Amino acid sequence: MSSTTLLRTLQTGHVGLNVTDLARSIDFYRAVLGLQVTHEGTDPERRFALLGRDGRLVVTLWQQSAGTFATTSPGLHHLSFEVESLDEVRAAERLLRELGAEFAYDGVVPHNEGSASGGVFFTDPDGIRLEIYTRTGVDGTEAEAPTTDAPTCGFF
Repeated sequence: MSSTTLLRTLQTGHVGLNVTDLARSIDFYRAVLGLQVTHEGTDPERRFALLGRDGRLVVTLWQQSAGTFATTSPGLHHLSFEVESLDEVRAAERLLRELGAEFAYDGVVPHNEGSASGGVFFTDPDGIRLEIYTRTGVDGTEAEAPTTDAPTCGFF
């Protein structure tokens, strides 16, 4: 029996992220993504927060790491969030700039040269690579893809 027979309605569920400072990360993800804390574990040995939106769990944060996100180790490459319009991407970019986020590229960029889809690529307070993108509208801008031989979301 193949897995496609067993898994008829497969979709991504929540994503769990290790963070160094739970309060700082809660503030960041609430501000940027509009998430609400649905549950928080405050035991000093097991601090975590479940963050959701519209009744759906989106991100879990686990305060159980030190240092910054290591792009040279196996694991998460980047986490992407889709929005409906280019205006929303631009609004997120403005907010991220106000928060002092670090960007991989300057401004809204297409996923590939001439692509209608694209977004902003940035890091959270622990250096985790994130993307907020839209499927359409980027091809009507003056933006160029920052790399020509790989997708922009490669963070190359």
